[in-house]
Amino acid sequence: MPNSFSVRSLFREYSVEFIDNLKQRIRSLVDKGHFFVIDAGVYDLYQDCFKTVVSKDALFIEEAIEKAKTFENSYSLIKRLMASGVRKNTTLVAVGGGVIQDLTAFVSSILFRGIEWMFFPTTLLAQADSCIGSKTSINMEGYKNILGNFYPPSKIFIDLKFLESLNDGDIKSGIGEMMHFYFVAGSPYAEKIATHYQELFAGREWFGEYIDASLAIKKDVIERDEFDKGERNLFNYGHTFGHAIETITDYKVPHGQAVTLGMDIANYISLQRGMIDLEIFGRMRQILMNNLPKLEISDEQMDRYMDALSKDKKNTNQGLTCILTEGPGRMKRVCIPMDEPLRNMIGSCVNHYAVNRS
Repeated sequence: MPNSFSVRSLFREYSVEFIDNLKQRIRSLVDKGHFFVIDAGVYDLYQDCFKTVVSKDALFIEEAIEKAKTFENSYSLIKRLMASGVRKNTTLVAVGGGVIQDLTAFVSSILFRGIEWMFFPTTLLAQADSCIGSKTSINMEGYKNILGNFYPPSKIFIDLKFLESLNDGDIKSGIGEMMHFYFVAGSPYAEKIATHYQELFAGREWFGEYIDASLAIKKDVIERDEFDKGERNLFNYGHTFGHAIETITDYKVPHGQAVTLGMDIANYISLQRGMIDLEIFGRMRQILMNNLPKLEISDEQMDRYMDALSKDKKNTNQGLTCILTEGPGRMKRVCIPMDEPLRNMIGSCVNHYAVNRS
């Protein structure tokens, strides 16, 4: 099991602890009077840890779907919390993946101008990425993660046993996000996770090492640039193009696989712009191959895709702001025109290789 560690934040220092005693931890937090916001699917799978432990007044079960990340749903949760007696000194405990994290963190950040919250990440993606970094994000009218702030939890508890209940799509989503960190940092774990890709599906207990490596890369950067003003921007690699994939597929492509395809697109554009050569592109693509979703984009979908790109929150008046690459460990923030050549490059990249993706 990986070692526990702390993350320095301008808000507070918060701990990340790897555990293997979930029910005991939940009971100890119940005894302190904490309220729980839990993914409905997680609650069903782990009822033994919650149903007989957490009282109904302190339990708030949410559907972990992207459409839950809205002002309307945040307001609904706040109303229910107020009706149950939430106070300034109440702590919310989020149990779930990124959607539950975003919803709980956002509500915690605005309720009474900020109350404490803790997090039990239950997806590979949340354990290897989103659990640290302070960001809260909700969606609005087709704009993904357009509203939010920075508000870290006070404690994070990672239990690798949650990974045993995940389907292959959820695992691929987490792998995509980890690959993105490895590429940004130029880490040898990019090659390693590609080499052992199939083995990880058979023995999910081995993910601890990869999660630890991913969080170490992120921790190093966010402690220097918590508010995303400089170096942390590079973590948007793959995400600008990936978020648009999520939009046009109505989130049927899991986030991390959309990011995997987003990295492939970014690499292809980098190739076309002369930033990398064919050998580097091919080597990076070989690493991404197993995790790429099978997807073709029709002309009609491409119209929606370009519209989604135009709504990306990082854009400026000059065009599309994205992260391209000069090779692993050498990412570069650029602004490129939202024009027909860009549309053609994206279509060519996605559709040319679609038949090889699974």
